[in-house]
Amino acid sequence: MEELSNQVLSALKGVWKYRWLTAALWWLVFTLGALIIFLLPDTYQASARVFVDTQSVLKPLMSSMTSIPNIEQQVSIMNRTLLSRPNIERLIRMADLDIKAKNSKEYEQMVLDLMNDIKLGGTSREDIYTITYSHRNPRLAKDVVQSLLTIFVEGSFGDKKQDSQKAVAFIDEQIKSYETKLAAAENALKEFKIRNAGILPGEGVTYTTKLDQLADALQQARLELREAEQTRNALRKQMAGEEPVLLVDQNATTSTQSEIDTRLQGLYKNLDSLQMQFTDRHPDIISIKRLIAQLEERKAQEAGQRKEKPSARPNYSPMLQQLAASLAEAEASVAALTARVDEYSARYAKLKAMVNAVPEVEAQLAQLNRDYQVNKDNYEKLIGRREAAKLSEELTSTGMIKFRIIDPPIVPQKPTGPNRLRLLSLLLAASLMAGIGGSLIMSQMRPAFMSLATLRQTTDLPLLGAVSMNWTPAQRARETRAAYLLGLLFLGLLLSYAAAAFKAA
Repeated sequence: MEELSNQVLSALKGVWKYRWLTAALWWLVFTLGALIIFLLPDTYQASARVFVDTQSVLKPLMSSMTSIPNIEQQVSIMNRTLLSRPNIERLIRMADLDIKAKNSKEYEQMVLDLMNDIKLGGTSREDIYTITYSHRNPRLAKDVVQSLLTIFVEGSFGDKKQDSQKAVAFIDEQIKSYETKLAAAENALKEFKIRNAGILPGEGVTYTTKLDQLADALQQARLELREAEQTRNALRKQMAGEEPVLLVDQNATTSTQSEIDTRLQGLYKNLDSLQMQFTDRHPDIISIKRLIAQLEERKAQEAGQRKEKPSARPNYSPMLQQLAASLAEAEASVAALTARVDEYSARYAKLKAMVNAVPEVEAQLAQLNRDYQVNKDNYEKLIGRREAAKLSEELTSTGMIKFRIIDPPIVPQKPTGPNRLRLLSLLLAASLMAGIGGSLIMSQMRPAFMSLATLRQTTDLPLLGAVSMNWTPAQRARETRAAYLLGLLFLGLLLSYAAAAFKAA
């Protein structure tokens, strides 16, 4: 600590030794600096504040019908890209600054200066944006801010409208492309169906189902053919006299038997349902069993009567005529069923022969249907998107964003720069530091021992003693006058700073 104190004291003595150099540097630096500061040209600042209203009443109403643009993001991007080169070049043309540039180098410098000098403020949270520009010409400063404000307002609308138009144009191109694809898919599907009309399954019917249905139909036709052949053979035997039957009695007997059988079936069903609910002692069950027994007995009696009845071959003409007519009908039925069986057999054989080709045809049909459906779905989606894009374009043009200029740009009457008071304060501090620093440098360039401790530390020799300076009264008076004069110079420097600061304010 003592060593540090000695060094500080030695430095102060060195500064005091060259005190007139210090005062000269004070005044020289301050005077030159103040002259430069007051020669700096005045700058005028023009500014404008605009409020961006993004809360439109159409936004919640149209949100379910079309894609609502992100207005906040759009304005934020426009704010960040406002000072891009295309906008600055447009600004130069709007403010007629391009006529001042004599060559491309000056033009480039003008663009860079505008990018650096124009200041943008505000946040998307408050939706209030500020545009500020400073220049020596107040009219030019106002024109630049006004032009940039116009670019900001028009750019927010124009860019979105241009994007919507590009989107609609792109969707139109895609729709035309998918129309061509859809027409090609329809033609391919139509030609495939015409080419494979006999193989393709019906609606909701596969090849296997169709084959099973045809096999069932063939089996049913064969069964009906056998029944018809048996009927025909029976009629032939009756006409030959092998099984003489009186047709009238047979029909009557058959009708009676059918009636009894029908009643018996109904009673058995009722009996089964009642036995599932009650015991055999229930009165309804007992009565139904008794009725069934009676019908069974009646049925047995009628069967016995038919066996005991003598058979006689009809020998009268109307019976023969009736048998001949029935035989003719039976022959016709057999012929028709034979033709049906042959047709079903041919179809079945043809369909059976296609067992290897049908799966491939079905796979190709499924692929064609899938391609057609994909193209159709995309086409319908593009139609809907185009309408949504057009609606979005209309929304943009109706004013989803509203700009309200809070403070319009005006021609400034009072200069805003340079800040001479601040510059003078910095200049005063710089002049004081320059004076002290100059004296310290001079003391180091021409060193002298200002204390015994410094001498002992530097020479590393023992000190035997020190002789004090004996000042005469005249020397003391001169030193006192010098101190007063230095003080007056410092006070004059402060007064000069105060006068300059008053003038700058």
